[in-house]
Amino acid sequence: MDNDHADPVELEALRAAFDVDEGVSALGWEAVHVFEARHGIVLPEPYRSFVAEVTDGSCSGPPEFGPLGLEEVPDGEGGDTAERALSRPFPLVEEWLWEDDGRPEDEIELLVEQVADHGTVVLGTDGCAMDWHLVVTGPHRGHVRHITDVGAVPFGAEFGHTTAAPGFAGWVAHWAAGKDWFDAEANA
Repeated sequence: MDNDHADPVELEALRAAFDVDEGVSALGWEAVHVFEARHGIVLPEPYRSFVAEVTDGSCSGPPEFGPLGLEEVPDGEGGDTAERALSRPFPLVEEWLWEDDGRPEDEIELLVEQVADHGTVVLGTDGCAMDWHLVVTGPHRGHVRHITDVGAVPFGAEFGHTTAAPGFAGWVAHWAAGKDWFDAEANA
């Protein structure tokens, strides 16, 4: 997983996975650079090239309701990307189920807020508070997270829940292959 250079083969696979409009709905590089400067980040590749050259949101592709635009969050979450702290590092490096956490409630609430608002862009939703985020800052930059109302689970074979490659390209390829998101658990 290379977060700093787009692999042309990965970009072609991403184009093929989405029913898009030959780049008409893409943001373009100038808009991506403005977004990055405003938030003090550099988006990880190949997502960065994807929103600049392929599409900034779509009706097709993962997750269930298609990918959101770079500035969007799912309905019901309130606010938008402009109100989120993307330059603050995403606070987790492993799975966390806060409903099972024994810490004081105020401490858990603060960390849940950071998980939802720090260091990620929202890729999209499967509905019912089951959202997919791409980590853009912190030690897990480039990794995808499944964040729900009860916890945050990292995506990629190295974390044990799926057979997929890590990162945005691995997440999309897994979906395009028609695999269940958490197929490692089904195969165990």
